[in-house]
Amino acid sequence: MNISRAKEEIKNTVRAYLAKDVEGRPLIPAVRQRPVLLIGPPGIGKTAIMEQAARECGIGLAAYTMTHHTRQSAMGLPFIDKKNYDGKEVPVTSYTMSEIISSVHDKIEKTGIREGILFIDEINCVSETLAPVMLQFLQAKMFGNTRVPEGWIIVAAGNPPEYNRSVREFDVVTLDRVKYIEVTPDYSAWKAYAQKNDVHRAILSYLDARQENFYKIETTVEGKRFVTARGWEDLSDMLKAYERLGIPADEQLAGEYIQEPETAMDFANYLSLYYKYEKAYSVNDILGGNAAEQVYERIKNAPFDERVSVVSLILGGLNNLFKKYYRCTQTAQELFDELKAFQREEAKPFEEVVRGYSADFVEKKEGGLLDDEQLAVKAQVMKLLNSYTLAVKEQGALGHAEQFAVVSSEFMKLSDERERLSEKVSQALENAFDFGERAFGQGPELVFFVTELAAGFYSLSFIQENGNERFYRYNKSMLRDTARERLISQL
Repeated sequence: MNISRAKEEIKNTVRAYLAKDVEGRPLIPAVRQRPVLLIGPPGIGKTAIMEQAARECGIGLAAYTMTHHTRQSAMGLPFIDKKNYDGKEVPVTSYTMSEIISSVHDKIEKTGIREGILFIDEINCVSETLAPVMLQFLQAKMFGNTRVPEGWIIVAAGNPPEYNRSVREFDVVTLDRVKYIEVTPDYSAWKAYAQKNDVHRAILSYLDARQENFYKIETTVEGKRFVTARGWEDLSDMLKAYERLGIPADEQLAGEYIQEPETAMDFANYLSLYYKYEKAYSVNDILGGNAAEQVYERIKNAPFDERVSVVSLILGGLNNLFKKYYRCTQTAQELFDELKAFQREEAKPFEEVVRGYSADFVEKKEGGLLDDEQLAVKAQVMKLLNSYTLAVKEQGALGHAEQFAVVSSEFMKLSDERERLSEKVSQALENAFDFGERAFGQGPELVFFVTELAAGFYSLSFIQENGNERFYRYNKSMLRDTARERLISQL
């Protein structure tokens, strides 16, 4: 299965294992709660989905990579204890608590969250002395003499043997005690994640046309050559940093992340063209409705690859606006909820509302329950709440009604800003359609544009809230004909 489906399977497993009947007993007894064993090639996103699954289930996560562990750190150190047998005191060997189990208890104490996922990565790449400990862990949910705390689900991950010579294969006895999930690379599943997480538009545009270059691992006479999802995402971060710093990106940079020379060179050539098109076609002018006539003349005679790249540039510019609006909307909604609660609790001063929000923010942040987008939104809400507190003090508002009037007035500024942003983004989208219809007619480039809008998290969120007649019309048309198939064929 692909990585997206694997995440859903893990979330469903967590929910099933933690579910209780009306008498408070687990629906699935602990003895039948098999550890999940996730097997898939490296760099596919196994660790990332564990963080997402834990956040989305609202539980804790303790993660360990086993390759740097010894038998002692996993099992605990031996020490001499004393016990009494038949009235006689005798020395016996006991073990300290496993470092890994201890980290779970530390996580519970730090966050107050008593349920979670204990994620063990590289479980089948351990040393000779640690292999039996890992088998015991999967079979008995124990490290040494210490059990995994109740309410914590075990998920382990590893690579298939063809990708790692250090891999130890599990026997049937062990495999018959785990819930086995095999994960394979899938570009469409990764793309949905990449769009939401702002992976560089040039990478998505390139991979749309060359999906066979998304993931490769092969052995040649010159050694290992590979391209992974992790490599593309890390390269994306570096490209954005280089652009911000004014540093040119070249084949050498691509090869540091895409360790397969042909693909690295191919992407570097594409990137060079992408930057060339970025200068030739001013996306800001297109989205502002001010595209020059020579732009239409150039694109009319441009090859198909160039035309698709221009569409990708436009989508990138729009996505920045969609994301900005989404974040503004989420911020406004969180603030609105806080102000509504403040309105109901007449005995509570506004400062107390702010302290409560701050405490909840810190707790969720330390518990790892917030993704990057949620962190950014809550940080902005916190900033605005503090500014509202300052406004309350400056205006000398003492009573509840006075304080509510002040913060409501301050909130309306954000509401007005959001309204203006909505109009700006809607107009930019209309201008993009105007450009697309004139430049491409009803061609596959426009199909690509609408398809990407329908697939994007931020774009679809904006359109669902604010509407767009041309998007709905084109999308409906594409659903009843073979436009998408024609587009794929041309790509």
